[in-house]
Amino acid sequence: MTAAPTHAISTYRVSFFFGPEHVAGKPDVLACLFNVKKRSWKSGIQVAVEVSTGQLSAIEQRIHLGDQLAKSLVVVEPHEQADYQERSGDIFVQAVCRRKLDLQLLPGLTQNNQRIPAEELMVELEEAISKEPQQLISYVLDELGLAT
Repeated sequence: MTAAPTHAISTYRVSFFFGPEHVAGKPDVLACLFNVKKRSWKSGIQVAVEVSTGQLSAIEQRIHLGDQLAKSLVVVEPHEQADYQERSGDIFVQAVCRRKLDLQLLPGLTQNNQRIPAEELMVELEEAISKEPQQLISYVLDELGLAT
């Protein structure tokens, strides 16, 4: 059996477009939309990446994001902390969706707009984040301007 070719993620240019937003008809699923362009393509595609709120909660607890955020928020004025916490939730979802998209880019993408359902790549996403939890935490803190 021959393995499918693995394309380097770096051959794609990925731009975050918008999200997270709730998926219609799926109250426990959030999605982010990314524009993906490969040098050889005439134009980019849009990829919607879904993730369940249950999986997000499990990841957040496993990497102790709340604890890390609380430690970093000590430098923020108390009346601004709620805004930072709310924004951190969106950034966290965006980061998880991007990580899931990266997993999909490994075997390559066809040049069609597509959706990665919440049910796909669940185990792979869990494994990838478990291997490098600090990467996700650092991204969230950096986007909030709280990186040390």
